[in-house]
Amino acid sequence: MQQPVDSSTGTTTDPDADDTIDLHLPEELVAAFTAPESPDPPEPSDFIGPSSASSPSGPSRPADGPALLDGPDLLDGLAGWGPVGTDAGPFQLVPVRLERDLRLLVGWMNDPAVAAFWELAGPAETTAAHVRAQLDGDGRSVPCLGVLAGTPMSYWEVYRADLDPVARYYPARPHDTGLHLLIGAVAQRGRGLGTALLRAVADHVLDHRPSCARVVAEPDLRNTPSVAAFLGAGFRFAAELELPDKRAALMIRDRSLCDVL
Repeated sequence: MQQPVDSSTGTTTDPDADDTIDLHLPEELVAAFTAPESPDPPEPSDFIGPSSASSPSGPSRPADGPALLDGPDLLDGLAGWGPVGTDAGPFQLVPVRLERDLRLLVGWMNDPAVAAFWELAGPAETTAAHVRAQLDGDGRSVPCLGVLAGTPMSYWEVYRADLDPVARYYPARPHDTGLHLLIGAVAQRGRGLGTALLRAVADHVLDHRPSCARVVAEPDLRNTPSVAAFLGAGFRFAAELELPDKRAALMIRDRSLCDVL
């Protein structure tokens, strides 16, 4: 999403375009996003090394203008969702704390395979500025470590796609929730783990956000492993999007199709 999660032309028409509605949300300032403290993952120094990403997608930046009020918080208390079971062990999204996690994230962002899509290579402040913009925002995007069986091994951004600039380029619906992902551990790439985690996290979002009918993503079309992982995780390819910084594949996981995809 910064990256991860605006030319007004070039968007391929989505088959769901008939369902498009205009959002008219109140322009009120929302209180700073607060969430219950979640258990700390192992310290970055205990985690073995940065490596290339298997499924990063490009950045979305916070929308300009006033924050939008939408209940107690915009992502329904993500920090308190707890772990979800996977075949590889329990997996949990743990909101990033820069003082704890920055070194680990900088190592990942400086891997060439990650940098090719996230474009955050460079000094620590480059990554810190990207993450801090979300942490200091209104809660429409929450940067997280993905902790698998106690080990931080991926970086996620869970965001309100309907409140993000990407909503200008596809027929967004209220409460659409977006995902950006990179796998940081080389040992966990290329064996289907990204696909399994995407499915688990997408369904975790739908379980905890009853107002959300769809989980969406917009990986770079050049990133074929990422697109394949989303397809394997039950997302459908909906359209090609011409975004300001990339040509993207609009991927959608529909609540109504979870039992068949």
